[in-house]
Amino acid sequence: MKKLLSRLLPRTGTSRQAQPAFTAPVAPDRSFVAIGDIHGRADLLGDLERRLEAECPGWPVVFLGDYVDRGEQSREVLERLMAVSEEDKPEVTCLMGNHERMLLDMLDNPERATSRWLRNGGLQVLASFGVALPRRNSANPAALNDMRDALATAMGDSMIAWLRARPLRWQNGNVWALHAGADPRHPISEQTEDILLWGHPDFQSCPRADGQWIVHGHTIVDIPYAVNGCIAVDTGAYATGRLSAAVIGDGDVRFLHTGRNT
Repeated sequence: MKKLLSRLLPRTGTSRQAQPAFTAPVAPDRSFVAIGDIHGRADLLGDLERRLEAECPGWPVVFLGDYVDRGEQSREVLERLMAVSEEDKPEVTCLMGNHERMLLDMLDNPERATSRWLRNGGLQVLASFGVALPRRNSANPAALNDMRDALATAMGDSMIAWLRARPLRWQNGNVWALHAGADPRHPISEQTEDILLWGHPDFQSCPRADGQWIVHGHTIVDIPYAVNGCIAVDTGAYATGRLSAAVIGDGDVRFLHTGRNT
C-alpha cells in the first residue's frame, strides 16, 4: 500500500515546472512599422500616414489585416492600400485578415457565408460600394447571388484579385507580422491559415521558446504593448477613433497613435 501511495501522491517539495520567461530581444534586420486593424477608417489611415511620413520616412510598412467591415469607408481603405502597395516607395506589405477572408468567402459562396459576414460588419462594406442588402427574401439564394454579383462588379476584378493575393505572414529578422496569433509550440512557417487569421488559445499565455517575436492585430487592446514576444497594436479604430502603429527597431518598440487620445 505504501508503495502504491508513493506512486500516486506528489513528492514533498515538488511542483509543476514554470514556463520559461521570454527573454529574446526584438531584432529586425531593418526597422519597420506595423499598422493595426483599420476596419474601414480611411480618415484615420490618412492621419497616421501623415504622421509616419514625418517620423519614419522611407521605412517599410506592414499592414496587419482587417481593412474592411464595421467602419464606413472600406472602399476608400482598399483603394488606398492597393495604390500604396503598388507604389513600393516605401516598401508596403498588406497581410490578409480574417475579415478579408470572410468577404472572399461571401463572394465565393454567398448562400453559406453571407450571414456570418453581415454579423461581423459586412453591411458597412455593402454601403461603401453602393450595394443594397436585399429587402425581401434576404436568405433566398437568388437574392444573395444578385447581391454578391453587384458587389463583385462594384469592387472590380483587380480589387478582388488583390485581396486573394494577400500573404498570411511577413518576416523581418526575428519579428513576424501576422494577423491574429500563432500556436506557440510550432514554427511560424508551419502555422495553418485558420490559426494565423483567427488565433490560437495558447498564443498569449504560453511564451515561445524559439525567440521569435510576433506583431499582430485582431484582438482589441486599450493600450498597445510589447510583452513576452507579443506586440499588440489593434486599438479598435472603428469604435475608438484610435488607429495605432508599432515602430519596431533593433531592441526597441514604440507606438504611434492617431484619432482621439493621440
